[in-house]
Amino acid sequence: MIRFAGALALSLVLAGCSDPVALPTFDGGNQAQYSVPSASASAPAEVSAPESISIPKIGAESTLEHVGLINGEIDIPPATQPEQAAWWDGTPRPGEVGPAVILGHVDGEIDGRAGQPGVFFKLHTLTAGDVVDIAREDGSTVRFGIYKVERVAKDEFPNDRVYGNTSGPELRLITCGGVFNRSAGHYEDNVIAYARQAS
Repeated sequence: MIRFAGALALSLVLAGCSDPVALPTFDGGNQAQYSVPSASASAPAEVSAPESISIPKIGAESTLEHVGLINGEIDIPPATQPEQAAWWDGTPRPGEVGPAVILGHVDGEIDGRAGQPGVFFKLHTLTAGDVVDIAREDGSTVRFGIYKVERVAKDEFPNDRVYGNTSGPELRLITCGGVFNRSAGHYEDNVIAYARQAS
């Protein structure tokens, strides 16, 4: 089982959603780490990396960039590519036990025009039972079912719910929401959709 221990301090900023996403940290300021048990003869085969995402209800489709860290922050696609989603490769691969995190813009700039819908523009409209399909590099597809969607203030980001241990494979789809704070240059809230792998 993947472990994500310690008290987390994170404010996801996908603003505009143009700002990078901060890496969760322990109270002491050290970067949080996932730890995976050592491999054994009974360990499951490695899950193939994600390649694309499809959410039929909201017409969201995108390849998935694999993003890591730059200067301690998650390197999300720029706001000039609002239709591009990304999987944070510091979280489990979709289909592995634990919460796989996929990030996408709510809006952004296309061809010099601001305010264009992003890949997760309608994420807030998802309801329990809606499906999310993740195609993987080995040609397989894994399906997840939404069970909860919430909007939360960025300064009250629910780290435990998003990054905490799970008993099976889950997804966290994250974008911006709420009011756009022009002085700060980003939205004040995050929209988070939670999903479990379908049986």
